[in-house]
Amino acid sequence: MLKPLPLEHHLIDNLDYYFSTLEGEQVCNLHAMVMQQVEKPLIEYVLTQTSGNQTQTAAILGINRNTLRKKMQHYNLMPSNE
Repeated sequence: MLKPLPLEHHLIDNLDYYFSTLEGEQVCNLHAMVMQQVEKPLIEYVLTQTSGNQTQTAAILGINRNTLRKKMQHYNLMPSNE
């Protein structure tokens, strides 16, 4: 059975591609760009796995529930009834 590549390898492959397409442009705010690209789908995925349970999601992510709620608001992931 094939063993999946660690996430780190996928990130490095994507960064290699990103830098190869810059054509001399300056890179700025790379950390923020990567965090936003990773954080939103990560939160969405864990919320799905926990059926939207924010307490469980926060515990799985290792963050405070209030921090999770702020991030959910930032990424427009709040349920429509809240």
